[in-house]
Amino acid sequence: MKNDIVIYMKDIVKSYRMGKNKLTVLKDISLEIKKGEFVAVLGPSGSGKSTLMNIIGCIDVADSGEYILSGQDIKAKNDDELAHIRNRKIGFIFQKFNLLPKYTAEHNVAFPLLLRGEDKKVAHKRAKKILEDVGLGDRVHHRPIELSGGQQQRVSISRALVGQPNILLADEPTGNLDSKSGREIMDIFLELNQKGNTIVLITHDLEIAKQAPRIIHVRDGVVHE
Repeated sequence: MKNDIVIYMKDIVKSYRMGKNKLTVLKDISLEIKKGEFVAVLGPSGSGKSTLMNIIGCIDVADSGEYILSGQDIKAKNDDELAHIRNRKIGFIFQKFNLLPKYTAEHNVAFPLLLRGEDKKVAHKRAKKILEDVGLGDRVHHRPIELSGGQQQRVSISRALVGQPNILLADEPTGNLDSKSGREIMDIFLELNQKGNTIVLITHDLEIAKQAPRIIHVRDGVVHE
């Protein structure tokens, strides 16, 4: 496998038990994503894209097949090791932001570093710098309820970036935003990609997907490019 491959999947299969029946959601998925790519994973509800996202993000594991993330064999990892990978290797950005409501924007962004045991002053200094980079320098001490949806998503992006992950994994990041805020968030992703960040964006919206340089279609548990 080449050194510039961040995500390598070969013959990934994932099934779930539905009573006495087995539902196969992903069917022999093979996929490569290189360092520095911006990839949109596009598919309707029920296509398997969310399951694929969960496996990419080490939230779930495949039944069979091979998944190598930044040189690490994910199938060989236990739950603690997977949690470590999620904290260190992957920056998650969610549709519903998933911010801690009682904490400020700065503390929300610093939180992943604090979980690692980083020095509090160092963590908060880095959090403040990243918030300034996404245009929220005057909102660092605001709580989520005091921020607009677009601003909350910028905090979420900052939180994902703070640990310098190998990939940014965004799940419908514009889904809860108006069209103007959605465009601004996509502009941030494009700028981050130009700076070298590897981004995997999950969406059902073709217009959002078309802004990424590469689109992967998921239909009935199968990948098409």
